[in-house]
Amino acid sequence: MAKKLRVAVLFGGRSGEHDVSLMSARSVVSVLDPERYEVVQVGITLDGNWLTGENALDAFEKGDTKNLDRVIPPTDPASRQSLFVLRSTKVGEKLETLASIDVFFPVLHGPFGEDGTIQGLFEMADVAYVGAGVLGSSVGMDKGVFKDVMRANGIPLVDSIMVLRGEVENDLDAVIKKAEALGEYPLFTKPANLGSSVGISKCTSRSDLAEGLMDAARYDRRIVIESGVKDVREIEVSVLGNEEPQASVCGEILPSREFYSYESKYVDGTSGLMIPAALPESVEKKIREYAVRAYKAIDCAGMARADFFVEKGTDKIYLNELNTIPGFTSISMYPKLWQASGLTYAQLVDRLIELALERKSQRDRTEHRRTS
Repeated sequence: MAKKLRVAVLFGGRSGEHDVSLMSARSVVSVLDPERYEVVQVGITLDGNWLTGENALDAFEKGDTKNLDRVIPPTDPASRQSLFVLRSTKVGEKLETLASIDVFFPVLHGPFGEDGTIQGLFEMADVAYVGAGVLGSSVGMDKGVFKDVMRANGIPLVDSIMVLRGEVENDLDAVIKKAEALGEYPLFTKPANLGSSVGISKCTSRSDLAEGLMDAARYDRRIVIESGVKDVREIEVSVLGNEEPQASVCGEILPSREFYSYESKYVDGTSGLMIPAALPESVEKKIREYAVRAYKAIDCAGMARADFFVEKGTDKIYLNELNTIPGFTSISMYPKLWQASGLTYAQLVDRLIELALERKSQRDRTEHRRTS
């Protein structure tokens, strides 16, 4: 009988998407086949503490983590991919080996999980992990840098500018004038490094814009302002793979609110999905081509969900974002699109783990010191 792979599922995190991460992790854990995998649940608190226990996810969902053990994050390749825990004893805290991990599966959305920081930790520890590396994660997460890379690769985007929190706080009127030069309202304000539509505002007037800028500045020191494209369809496509990525069928978001906000995604759950999207064959082909090109341009790996706008009447395509750790909840588009493409949720998770091990084997072939 083949040895079970020990998979550490990481969830929670220090970002505004902490609760979304718990929902995604619940879905991932539910499909990991116990005949093939031994699952170690590791939660990260909003304060950045790593905690584990047999039912760590339950404890995080209930907001009661006092009985969990503290985990020492992996940092040293000599530890042989082991996780260690600090357990309280009568004479103080004792460091014990928790487990040797074969694959880390981060289900961490937003900063400190999707932006290359934890990927850098995994690289330093020389462990296998699901998803993009440091470069793909950081560029995919940063909306400003991502847009620059896409423009350099000839992938169409809506017009946008980047401003700093300091500019908003010191001369709001000047920022508003700069934003209004993009074109007519509506305009959108977004934190440069956040997802799940947290901190995003649709601004239809100058007062809306001021409020949107202040709200986005709560979440990041860099703020993206985008021109609004009127009368568009929101199309998404899932990408899977390492060096030879493939794109799923396209799906369409039918938002219940003015745009696909955090509330319409995760709170009221009333937004509809149309899979596959009713698109002309040529438009769908171009969207899937752009998705793979964007994926390769940032050296993504494992997975990503590409979000597009398609202008009604003209079918003009604009790439909006590439999410390197897309939502994995029961209502999330990423797994639903692969299911419509012939890959079940469980098969998708299996494939992501395979891709993580493949990428680790590629890293192991790279020499980091000069040899004679």
